[in-house]
Amino acid sequence: METTVHTQLQIPLDDQVHAGELLVPPAAQGIVLFAHGSGSSRLSPRNTFVAQSLNGRRLATLLFDLLTEAEDRDYARRFDIALLTRRLVAVTDWVTQQAALRSLAIGCFGASTGAAAALQTAALRPQQVRAVVSRGGRPDLADAMLPVVRAPTLLIVGGEDHEVILLNRQAHARLSCIKALEIVPGATHLFEEPGTLEQVAELAGDWFARHLAADTA
Repeated sequence: METTVHTQLQIPLDDQVHAGELLVPPAAQGIVLFAHGSGSSRLSPRNTFVAQSLNGRRLATLLFDLLTEAEDRDYARRFDIALLTRRLVAVTDWVTQQAALRSLAIGCFGASTGAAAALQTAALRPQQVRAVVSRGGRPDLADAMLPVVRAPTLLIVGGEDHEVILLNRQAHARLSCIKALEIVPGATHLFEEPGTLEQVAELAGDWFARHLAADTA
């Protein structure tokens, strides 16, 4: 019986080495790149939970650090969307160069500021990025790139995260792609309430399975 392949990676970005974790389930139907938000990393328990859920739906996942530990201590770097985007684009290109991965349709899952990087990457790599999901994200920070995005985009926000709901509604209105905005009742920004992160994983899994599996087929 085939099992999920778990590989620890060292990805070169901007003349530095960034740690990553690649999980590829048997008969994978796509791959999702995780763009972590401010103050987070590849070890984020929330994104790890979502990644494991996606693996169970035959989707490969790549969790990696957009910022080094030293960079992450500089608060301004966490909101340097141009830097985060440049690195996510580089990782997207790296995936397309790997023989074992290049046949898989690519999706991006972004949290917090990582959502803006995911959307800008989708705009810059329209042939590669086939779907985007944002969890508690700041898609508004993608700014002028929003109308350029062609990848189907799902924005997920907690029902108690009122300011971020407003920002997501504004970003949603500027998107011209296939799009949806899902508000998880009772959830705050980090989806720490019982059952709310499970809803995020289910919504993201449905979105990626619909838009990536069709492209891979």
